[in-house]
Amino acid sequence: MRTLAFVTQKGGSGKSTLASSIAVAASEAGEKVFVIDLDPRATLMDWAKTRGLDDVPVVASSAEKLPATMDSLRKKGATLIILDTPGAEGAASAAAIKAADLNVIPARPSMFDIWGSAHTRAKLRENGSDFVFLLNQCPPAQQSARIAEGVEALEELGGLLSPLVQSRVDYQEAGRHGWGVTEINPNGAAAEEIRALWASIKRRLNRAKGKAAPRKAA
Repeated sequence: MRTLAFVTQKGGSGKSTLASSIAVAASEAGEKVFVIDLDPRATLMDWAKTRGLDDVPVVASSAEKLPATMDSLRKKGATLIILDTPGAEGAASAAAIKAADLNVIPARPSMFDIWGSAHTRAKLRENGSDFVFLLNQCPPAQQSARIAEGVEALEELGGLLSPLVQSRVDYQEAGRHGWGVTEINPNGAAAEEIRALWASIKRRLNRAKGKAAPRKAA
């Protein structure tokens, strides 16, 4: 079982939107996915109610109950657990950081957002956790200078997932209907982004688990 967390102390970065679409894409690719909603606003619990299906179950948890919740899902055959966290520092984010094999830090291509995400990076490094940045809600290609600045800043902070995620209507529409973007418009640009992003995340998760695995005696 692998565990992926979306974490940042900056609100409005799109964690829940990304988590829901990645969960669906991973499920479509053959993973048995469970989502744990650690955010008191319960955005993904509401998404699951709107979805009305049990293919990507979402459960609520607190920081204190997270280990037991994860153990329960492991026994149910989970191959991937996705943790969605509040947009503020606290016990829930700390618990997710500690539990995750890989932490994804979404940031919009704004220097204010990138500066804000540096605090999350510091917490992750303090904990010795594996992390990577994701540039989200990118503007159209004609604003490439702004995107380039964001890419450069995040690479300096510790690495960047690809592809970058553009600001597209499909993400908002999918969330509103309880879907992932690969369902609402399977052949659209957003769906292609998310499938490629899941492939990139999966490679990082496999590397992270490989590093954590104990070596066998010769």
